[in-house]
Amino acid sequence: MSFRSIEQLLRRNSKTKISRNIVDGVHDQKEEQCVQSLRELLLASNQLPEKFDDYYLLLRFLRMRGFNILKAKEMFINMLKWREDCSVDVIANEFKFEEYDAVKRCYPHGFHGVDKFGRPLYIERIGLVDLSKLMQMTSIDRYVKYHISEQEKTMSLRYPACSIAAKKHIASTTAILDVKGLGMNNFSKSAREMFIEIQKIDSNYYPETLNQLYIINAGSGFRALWKVLKAFMEARTLAKIQVLGTNYLNTLLEAVDPSNLPDFLGGTCNCPATGGCLLQDKGPWTDPEMVRASKAAFGKGQKSFNDLTATIACESFAGCQEPSVKQVDSTSRRKRTLGMFLKDDQDGTGTSGNILRIHVDEQISEKIRELEDCAAQTKETLQTLICKQQELTSHIEQLRRILR
Repeated sequence: MSFRSIEQLLRRNSKTKISRNIVDGVHDQKEEQCVQSLRELLLASNQLPEKFDDYYLLLRFLRMRGFNILKAKEMFINMLKWREDCSVDVIANEFKFEEYDAVKRCYPHGFHGVDKFGRPLYIERIGLVDLSKLMQMTSIDRYVKYHISEQEKTMSLRYPACSIAAKKHIASTTAILDVKGLGMNNFSKSAREMFIEIQKIDSNYYPETLNQLYIINAGSGFRALWKVLKAFMEARTLAKIQVLGTNYLNTLLEAVDPSNLPDFLGGTCNCPATGGCLLQDKGPWTDPEMVRASKAAFGKGQKSFNDLTATIACESFAGCQEPSVKQVDSTSRRKRTLGMFLKDDQDGTGTSGNILRIHVDEQISEKIRELEDCAAQTKETLQTLICKQQELTSHIEQLRRILR
């Protein structure tokens, strides 16, 4: 690999601030500061388990609460309590949904490929659901547990695999909801209860994981129902929803390649396996190579932001190894603020390793300059305030002399 090629890779994998090139868009400084403030607040109260010490996860809670740090903290703590109360880790690891195939046949839904950005594509044909048969096959409680297990799978497997396949950070889903034939008359009480419970779980405990929802084939019956349903939804979620009639195809094709869109929605995919497109769980997460790569990059669970940036930065360079967990002092969790890694001296040998070291040093130097500028501005502000205080003290003394 030429020096210019290495330099180009370094630019692409630059970890300036909060790993800008592996996230969806460029984070500005205010976002980074908010994430760090929330993180320090949670660490100070011992309410940030290492499993959830993740930059992108904290950012999702902040976005959902309009970057109000105290509200985001409250929402995050509520999520931790819900996970404990509902034994979410047990559901993710041990829950078996034996009625999976039967439920899929009377309630067609599932993941099917990715959108043009690389996000998982989720499709529901809710207008075809047979509610009476569905309730014979399962219960609301078991279906909610199944939904939680699928959310956990998306967070731990689908998003990491999609991130590796797309070579950029993926943390949200594009969804299509086909409501043809759905209206007030066939949306029963049990269906409403299930919808409200699932919506509450998704909004409160898996916030900001929806990129865009396209509701298609919306007739007059559904539009009347929609007026009721949207009252239970967050404003930020509603802003990501498009309600379309029967002329939806051009809009969908702007977001999804025809090869990833089932033929019954106007695409070109017609999965030959038994059950059709929505029974296949088709996507990068079923590719053994993508799964192995995502596990190597992300581990079994969510990585801390520092670990993640180290992995992404290293993956393009031979001989560049991610620092092991044992090399990181546990007390350093309170001090990780730059999202960078420093390799041990023995790991810094080799051309690419040295270049990467130089690049990281440059970023640290840049951060030092920023902090020095901030310190100088703070000093100037303090001096101004001290002068103002002296003026006020003098004025108060003059007034006191008048009173005497």
